Amino acid sequence: MVGGGDLAGQFADLGLLDRVWIHQCAVVLGSGRPLLPRRLRLHRRQLDTDGQFTAMLFDVVGPEPRDSA
Repeated sequence: MVGGGDLAGQFADLGLLDRVWIHQCAVVLGSGRPLLPRRLRLHRRQLDTDGQFTAMLFDVVGPEPRDSA
C-alpha cells in the first residue's frame, strides 16, 4: 500500500476507500504487524499468483461490525 495501512485506514474512516489492491510475498519477520489498522469487510474481486508473489484486488464493503456483547 502506497502511504501505508494507516493512511488507507484514514481514507476508510471517511468512506473514501473503494478498493484495495494488495501485492504480497510471504516472509517471516517475527511477530508481524496488521496490514490495515482497521477491521474492514472486503469482497475479493481478483486473485493472481506468480511464483511466491500474490496480487489481490478487494472491494471495500464497509467497516467490520463490532460485537454487541
